[in-house]
Amino acid sequence: MKPETRLVHAGRDPDKNFGVVNPPVYRASTILFPTTAEFERRRERKYTGFYYGTHGTPTTFALAEAVTELSGGHRSLITSSGLSAITQALTAFLRQGDHLLAADTVYEPTRTFCTSVLARFGVDVTFYDPHAGAGIAALMRPQTRVVYAESPGSQTFEVQDVPAIARAAHERGAVVLFDNTWATPLNFRSFEHGVDVEIQAATKYLAGHSDLLLGVITARTEELFRTVKDGLSDFGDSVAPDLCYETLRGLRTLAVRLRHHERSALDVAQWLARRPEVARVLHPALPGSPSHALWKRDFLGASSLFGVLLRTTSTGAVAAMLDGLRLFKIG
Repeated sequence: MKPETRLVHAGRDPDKNFGVVNPPVYRASTILFPTTAEFERRRERKYTGFYYGTHGTPTTFALAEAVTELSGGHRSLITSSGLSAITQALTAFLRQGDHLLAADTVYEPTRTFCTSVLARFGVDVTFYDPHAGAGIAALMRPQTRVVYAESPGSQTFEVQDVPAIARAAHERGAVVLFDNTWATPLNFRSFEHGVDVEIQAATKYLAGHSDLLLGVITARTEELFRTVKDGLSDFGDSVAPDLCYETLRGLRTLAVRLRHHERSALDVAQWLARRPEVARVLHPALPGSPSHALWKRDFLGASSLFGVLLRTTSTGAVAAMLDGLRLFKIG
């Protein structure tokens, strides 16, 4: 089945919902049990069922199932934001005395979390060159527990050799976490390239309309899923079912939106590349990009986000240009 077809059907089960096409919005905190015996066994449902609102509702589970089907992973968890998905995944696998390898070009709030919160709790963090590839093995220690990758890099857009990094990590017993927000599973099949846990800010492309905050963590195996689930439960991270419903609606048009994003962004990127004011366009899908070969090998498409380096060094001139834009807004 094509991914576009999966997006239409994923997370829908009309037979369970009186023939209703879309999963209803279930709002719940307390869940009632028919007997005392079943109530006492409620924690048996922690990984497989519904026993308290913070652990999810049928609406939450429908979104999790849809993202899992899209990504090709084992099971997914929904969090309150993209950053929450990142921090929850990292804390689930790291302990005091562990070593974390993170790409030097990760999302800035991720970097801040690593250097402040994780460091404060005794996790040693090393930021590796995103071009390291298999060479990342030289940076690994006996205490290296997690390798955290993001490709393309945030703001600089270099593509990493994820399969080579994953092989090096697995040979030394480390878990590979990957932020797949830029590409989404439509454009990068992270589990087919060796990733153990995929993270996405559903706020961006999955939901697609700049009106909600949500994160997703998808695990490759049941063991990895339970590790993340335990951490999520300990922190009490939960999401409103209405946001899950809206994200499910956004998913239905993801393929159409993403292809249009790709075409439009490439048109703009190619136009900018011809401008005398532009020193360099940072877009891996452009043939002149240093990362183009890796992008072409591993990715199935591109999204709309890319960077531009201007020849001028005047902050005032750049600000004047941005302030003069009519269609593109600052935010």
